[in-house]
Amino acid sequence: MQTRIDKLRKSINTDECVLISGKANIFYYSGFRSEDAYLIISQEKQIIVTDSRYTIQAKEQAPNFELCDIMLGWEKILKKAEKKIIGYEENYLTAGMLEKFKSSSDMHFKPMQAVIDKPRRIKDKSEIKRIADAEKIGDEAFSYILKLIKPGKTEREIALELEFFMKRQGAEALSFDTIAASGKRSAMPHGLASGKELCKGDFLTLDFGCIFEGYCSDMTRTVVIGKPDEKQKEIYNTVLQAQLAALKTISAGKRCSDIDAAARDVIKKAGYGNNFGHSLGHSVGIEIHEMPVFSPKSADITEEGHVITVEPGIYVEDFGGVRIEDLIVVTENGIENLTSSPKELIEL
Repeated sequence: MQTRIDKLRKSINTDECVLISGKANIFYYSGFRSEDAYLIISQEKQIIVTDSRYTIQAKEQAPNFELCDIMLGWEKILKKAEKKIIGYEENYLTAGMLEKFKSSSDMHFKPMQAVIDKPRRIKDKSEIKRIADAEKIGDEAFSYILKLIKPGKTEREIALELEFFMKRQGAEALSFDTIAASGKRSAMPHGLASGKELCKGDFLTLDFGCIFEGYCSDMTRTVVIGKPDEKQKEIYNTVLQAQLAALKTISAGKRCSDIDAAARDVIKKAGYGNNFGHSLGHSVGIEIHEMPVFSPKSADITEEGHVITVEPGIYVEDFGGVRIEDLIVVTENGIENLTSSPKELIEL
């Protein structure tokens, strides 16, 4: 944790401190796993502010932080920082709390979300290990669920089985609500599981992930129930070729927009350019959606240690859709793919 704090301090001036209120950054910088807290970090100090419910937990999880009880009052707490300027997370701090802080202090407050978030972009070895462990649970869950998918089962039943299996394997929570969309519903990129029954001839898209030791996983596979028709084969193979094309282009020092284009161009050439509306991928870590992203408008450059999804898709209204998603680590000369589930079209 101290290395992470030291990286943050390189972006903080001597007359500044940061006030961290978002759950993800509290965990990242301190190891404390509660949203009922604040961190104050300056060049000289690192303070955790919480209440008596979490005192023991804070001592155990954040031993390098000075512990401050919130009952002391914000006027006295903010004076502990001994700084003129306080940077805050504008994406998380409410307007009401910001006004409360301002009324308790004569310090200047300025938004510093980008500065606070920046160190999280590149994952260290311990983070990558946790993400890989979470993704392994997802791979095991996919192998498990293939045995249960059959006509008559509902999307919701399949999603619940996936979720139960992941938690039984050690997951502490889900990365996001499980997507299980079949038949025409598979044309909805974020089609949450419904009561629809699976039918022969359906595509079934499963997009799911879990949290392991504080870090998320994410993967998507699309299968067909029964035998696919020619159009289903064409769409699936196009998405697969698009993903493989993107995976081949990834290494450190590449434009994220160029990587997106590598997949998007394959889909356009196949005549489905208007059926791929979302970005190619997003970074994953403590939160399921982090930065940078693979998108047409991204100005970011890939760096070693970025952990990003590669998930092209084609979605045809009133027909169905396909998405294939792997979670990869950017390396100097290529990638490490954390997802091992097969990608050929599986017929069930």
